[in-house]
Amino acid sequence: MQSLEVIAPGLHTTVQDGGRVGFQDVGVPASGPLDRISLRLANALVGNPEGTPAFEMLLQGPTLEVHADSARVALVGCSASIEVRSDNPRRIPAGESATLIRGDVLRVGALGDSVCAYLAIEGGPDVPQVLGSASTYVRGGIGGFKGRRLQQHDTVPLKCRRVDARPERALPGPLDLALDQPIRVVLGPQADYFTDAAVETFLSSEFTISPQADRMGYRLEGPALAHAKGYNIVSDGIVTGSIQVPGSGQPIVLMVDNQTTGGYPKIATVISADIPVIGRRKPGRRIRFVAVDVHEAEVLRKQQDAAVEEQWSRIRIVR
Repeated sequence: MQSLEVIAPGLHTTVQDGGRVGFQDVGVPASGPLDRISLRLANALVGNPEGTPAFEMLLQGPTLEVHADSARVALVGCSASIEVRSDNPRRIPAGESATLIRGDVLRVGALGDSVCAYLAIEGGPDVPQVLGSASTYVRGGIGGFKGRRLQQHDTVPLKCRRVDARPERALPGPLDLALDQPIRVVLGPQADYFTDAAVETFLSSEFTISPQADRMGYRLEGPALAHAKGYNIVSDGIVTGSIQVPGSGQPIVLMVDNQTTGGYPKIATVISADIPVIGRRKPGRRIRFVAVDVHEAEVLRKQQDAAVEEQWSRIRIVR
């Protein structure tokens, strides 16, 4: 059976695809990638359809041995490279595909400035879908490889035993991670639960991503945001990007494994175009927020999708 053997799992490596859409009403988060743009481009480099599952790595990548006749791989979303240990040792930069053969060992070390990156394999890992998705939701123990992050000695099946010989591909240039870009938000839906001064502070201050940050939510450290009507509300629906403010006054940006309901007021919501932007940011990174309206948020998402399509169309042959 064709597979990848996990020699070292990295800090938090999981299988993710486009996400588990349509089950939040029964309490199942969508999951999926922190950075959907990097996942899509990684899949494009190895010739996969857009929604093909790939490995999401947080902070540090895995070491994997190829147990297949050949496997084409690509890394996107960070400044790291793929170190290939074989009879032909080499380094494959992020944003470029490469074909490995049986017995080759690939290693992705520290990811650099980005908290997440994606390792795509032509055909993808051969894992079952759960509720229409292969995405791993670790807290619920569903999806991906056995519902959890990778562990040493795991053997992850692959769809392809060998890949066709063809030229390798590369992105037209380095991916702009936008690590210093302000994060754009739409105020609300409970902005009226905060004082005017708190809203002004939220939009004029810098916050820092705390070490208490994971795929469920990024806790921020900064000036406390004062509530005007208390910090408890009747629980209502949560979307990825909701910014809850509990009694401490310190905001929490809810990410792709977010709970589906919550009882803290939400001062704002990160626009969909900026979910991958904030998703790349490591603990210790500073964040500023800028308010936009819903129409502008929709325009920004369309512009971003068009820019990704352009990158896809400009993928070049490298060897």
